[in-house]
Amino acid sequence: MKSFELHDAGTVQEAVALLNKFGPSAKIVAGGSDLVTGVMKDWVHGKGMPIPEKLIDVTAIPEMIGITIAANGGATIGAATTLTSITESKDLDQKWAVLTQSAASVASPLIRNFGTLGGNINQRPRCWFLRGEHFDCYKKGGDFCFAVTGDNRYHAIIGGELCYIVHPSDVATSLLALNASANIAGPSGTRAVAFDSYFTGPREDVLRENVLKHDELMVNVTIPALAPNTKTAWSKLKDRQVYDFALVSVAVVVTQENGAWRDGRIVLGGVAPVPYRAKVIEQALVGKNIKDTIKAAASTLKTVARPMSLNAYKVDLAINLIERTVLNAL
Repeated sequence: MKSFELHDAGTVQEAVALLNKFGPSAKIVAGGSDLVTGVMKDWVHGKGMPIPEKLIDVTAIPEMIGITIAANGGATIGAATTLTSITESKDLDQKWAVLTQSAASVASPLIRNFGTLGGNINQRPRCWFLRGEHFDCYKKGGDFCFAVTGDNRYHAIIGGELCYIVHPSDVATSLLALNASANIAGPSGTRAVAFDSYFTGPREDVLRENVLKHDELMVNVTIPALAPNTKTAWSKLKDRQVYDFALVSVAVVVTQENGAWRDGRIVLGGVAPVPYRAKVIEQALVGKNIKDTIKAAASTLKTVARPMSLNAYKVDLAINLIERTVLNAL
């Protein structure tokens, strides 16, 4: 592993000051399960995947740790809160089970013990060409996507352009379904960014996956209260039913009235460069009896899917998993 300097930050302001001082060569670290044991051991680097020279530890910042249930019925979760803390929270599980279930599906118990919410959301993609030493792909700053002509069985079927990565975060998928927001700190102060606008796809900027600037960090995540008659559900299909990333995952948040879809969100993981909100399916369900129309509505995913040579199987998997997860929510 390449050597690096480790700096401890006691406050959000200290962390921002260090990021601002060191520039793009510095990165935030909490659990480090991807950054330290992944990116920095892979010896993979390029314009879009620089190896950090300085790491700023935020695990001792009080306002970035813990779960708070607000008086208005919402919740705030610190970005340095471990995934285990989320899965074990009875308050979160009672109101936002889709989040606790998605957190419980991440990796293994050992990794969830030190992996954090912010780390899982902001982890780098797992594309084997991006992580491979000898592939100078678009996301590394090169001029080719090797998935186009190579082994693309796990790559994107929706929204790929230049780069066909899939977003690896399970909790990001459920948080988008819950209409959550990220609170970000930087030299100019703090700002709130809805998860609808947080993620950056390759069509917008192939070298990035989110809106964070080099001198900013995610402080916490806020989740609004659910409307009455709202149910949630989570499903994740993996190649191996052990420590693995999603072939397809589905987070459903549905508000119904007399069995009809009044409002809600269906978000997919493992199919696109960002957590993908399936608005085409939501629109097909609005005002209709859910049980009677979910099969036909889920099939509308075919109108937006653009599979590659080896991953067309994902389209059928996604359609069936959407139908199953929506019915499970009911």
